[in-house]
Amino acid sequence: MSEHYDVIIIGTGAGGGTLTYKLAQSGKKILVLERGPFLPREKANWDTKTVFHSDRYHNSEVWYDKNGNEIHPGMSYFVGGNTKVYGAALFRLREKDFEKFQHKDGISPEWPLKYQDFEPYYVQAEKLYQVHGQSGEDPTEPFRSQEYPYPAVSHEPRIQEINDVLHSKGLHPYHTPVGIHLNEAQRYLSSCIRCNTCDGYPCLVQAKSDAEVSAVRPVMAQENVTLLTEAKVLKLHTSPSGREITGVEVDVQGQVRMFSGDIVAIACGAINSSVLLLKSANEKHPNGLANSSGLLGRNFMKHVLGSIIGVSKKPNPTLFQKTLSINDFYWGEEGYDYPMGQIQTLGKVSKEALEGNPEAYAPLTPEQVATHSIDWWLTVEDLPNPNNHVRVDGDKIILEYIENNSESYNRLETRWIEILKSIECGQEIMPNCSYFVGAGKTYTGKLPLDGVGHQVGTARFGEDPKTSVLDLDCRTHDIDNLYIVDGSFFCSSGAVNPTLTIIANALRVGDRLIERMK
Repeated sequence: MSEHYDVIIIGTGAGGGTLTYKLAQSGKKILVLERGPFLPREKANWDTKTVFHSDRYHNSEVWYDKNGNEIHPGMSYFVGGNTKVYGAALFRLREKDFEKFQHKDGISPEWPLKYQDFEPYYVQAEKLYQVHGQSGEDPTEPFRSQEYPYPAVSHEPRIQEINDVLHSKGLHPYHTPVGIHLNEAQRYLSSCIRCNTCDGYPCLVQAKSDAEVSAVRPVMAQENVTLLTEAKVLKLHTSPSGREITGVEVDVQGQVRMFSGDIVAIACGAINSSVLLLKSANEKHPNGLANSSGLLGRNFMKHVLGSIIGVSKKPNPTLFQKTLSINDFYWGEEGYDYPMGQIQTLGKVSKEALEGNPEAYAPLTPEQVATHSIDWWLTVEDLPNPNNHVRVDGDKIILEYIENNSESYNRLETRWIEILKSIECGQEIMPNCSYFVGAGKTYTGKLPLDGVGHQVGTARFGEDPKTSVLDLDCRTHDIDNLYIVDGSFFCSSGAVNPTLTIIANALRVGDRLIERMK
């Protein structure tokens, strides 16, 4: 006999954790399944070598590319999912990101819902995840019905200098919207201490707005919410008609158990949600559950991402560096009519982070680079391509991916290096090998396929079951009680971090589910 719930939510990251928070208020009986444990609070949370040079906070899974080469994706399987180690940069997509738009390598498609459909939920998401920002600075900023709920995180002196000199060159730097529990006016009351171990690290003082802290923990003690950790879902079972999920088969700390729910919501991340449905194939769904369109796992996007270190003669003693972004090239520039992308500062690199690959920085030492660098993250939209897809071969997860918009990335990187040199922040331009292990002496700032932190698009939503996996409420077209509530639903990726849109959509879908359960 299976244990029955009103709702079963699989995954506790930005999508699943937020949906848990939203539905907890309904009073319905909710089971939340998380394949990992709680991330341990320990001094090693802030130890650079543990974080960047071990698998303590990342799963050691091996996936494969289309040629059979190993991929080490660095997924974090804990309560809170990948948000436990994200940089908490929480951007809204721009209005035009929801429209059809020509890129160098093809078309970014129109979404069936528009920015205005998500705007009220962006407001809710920013409140729930305590987003700090300042409107009116970025010319590409979309319409806002309300100001940010918390003031922007201030620049430290060296970053303020960079901000000012970029302004003097006619650019429009703005404060990165960041989800942290910071009270700058009364620092003695602030949970966040503005340390240099935020971006990429777990937060030891639990002051980062990750999904565990912001969404799961506030409701996990409620009587109607049951959270099971170290509970990996093995397979979903359907009714004989194939139209309903009747069983969720779970390995709970080594014991296989079966659960059932009136509604089942998957939020395992765009890759693992597809993997689960593909592995759950049966007679009614021979190509994987909810895959009558043949699009499940297809149109995988992860952004074209890169990171560069600009070394200057002037020291940079900044601790919390992730405060500045530039969108001047988001839609292209004079002489280039195609979108390029977004630039933002990274968390400050450290000597310890760079020591894993010292030859990449010779003749400078890792310490010299770290104390004189400003560190940048570049995001360029990659386009949906049905040939870029997730598939399974037994227990193997295979990512077939060919990069697009490479020219736009190269142009953005080249343009930004020119600007860094012009403001004396690029005496040396180097790869960030703390992110890109194995970059060696060959200069490349580009993130390899292992970098899937921005994964979206594998189960796009739409009105036509032939061209989409999900309907507009993120319910699968093929199975009446099955929803996907992570980044899978994206039709395109835009060129900003996807997390806030995943959170906003989870709140939106939560409203639909509450209506359905009345």
